[in-house]
Amino acid sequence: MRIWDITPEKLCKNHLLGEHRELHAIWTVVTEHKKGYSMHPETIRWKGKLKALYFRHNALVAEMIHRGYLHHSPLDKRKATGLSVQDTFVDSLNKQIRILKQKKCHCKI
Repeated sequence: MRIWDITPEKLCKNHLLGEHRELHAIWTVVTEHKKGYSMHPETIRWKGKLKALYFRHNALVAEMIHRGYLHHSPLDKRKATGLSVQDTFVDSLNKQIRILKQKKCHCKI
């Protein structure tokens, strides 16, 4: 599981859409108190920061729509509680860039 801290505009198709799917998984685990992946570092960093995760989702959706994708999976804004900014990282921004570069995908980094 991974929510990138890189602007969605720079993500390739696979990473943009993959992050969107994983964001929904994290949202469900946290908001519905599911056990699967609840102890994953990526999930843990979003606990208490659902407002920030909601904003990240909005940014991903805006980029998806810009690229011509349809979006039919909105998040419930009423559950977007907690902090509005993510300041905890599993990997630093520089390391995330290195990871994406090693994947040799079409991300614009």
